[in-house]
Amino acid sequence: MADDDRPVERESPVGEPVIRGDPEVRGERAAEADRFDPEDPESLRRAAAVVRSFAASPTDADSLAVLRGAAACAALVRGEGSYRAAAERAGEDASVEFIRKWARVHDLPYAVRREVATGNLAPTAAKHIARVRGDGRFVLAWATQDADLTVREVREAASAVAEGRSVESTLADLGVTPGELCVGLQADAYVELRRRATIEDVPPGDVVAEALDSYFG
Repeated sequence: MADDDRPVERESPVGEPVIRGDPEVRGERAAEADRFDPEDPESLRRAAAVVRSFAASPTDADSLAVLRGAAACAALVRGEGSYRAAAERAGEDASVEFIRKWARVHDLPYAVRREVATGNLAPTAAKHIARVRGDGRFVLAWATQDADLTVREVREAASAVAEGRSVESTLADLGVTPGELCVGLQADAYVELRRRATIEDVPPGDVVAEALDSYFG
């Protein structure tokens, strides 16, 4: 897949429970996932209530509850027309900054949001990854998991990128090389990989990269 074809923003409508409503993620409770419609007054009322509750105790929410809160934030912003109006509608602990941060999480691409839902990526890390634009958010998301970065390191990386540094150089400062990944292969695939790499006199990673490039088209 070419970079221009890779979705780096949310493609599904704001407020739709694409992941929260996925049986593979939530099991039988997927049917209970609520949808927030920015154009429906009653739905916006519910969204405001969810945002208010979420803002009161965000650290108590599990991954799916966080995605629900993020969806409510995004829908409320869309329905009210601005972060400030959304914060005024939600009231209490729901500040403009709080709503902005979590609405951005709702706008992350599907693959990253799914990693949050399955517990592979901490919601607090996703909150910082959402500050990065373009393919850089994928690079930072996967590096966070592969290199076991702390939330503090993710926050520092996102801040550096926001100041104009590249994701790659920022991660290099943390001792992380994007693209390095430990994979397990069956014995026959491992032997063939090393055999071909030796014959072609290239690193095994080059053979893997060429095969993946062909696979992804």
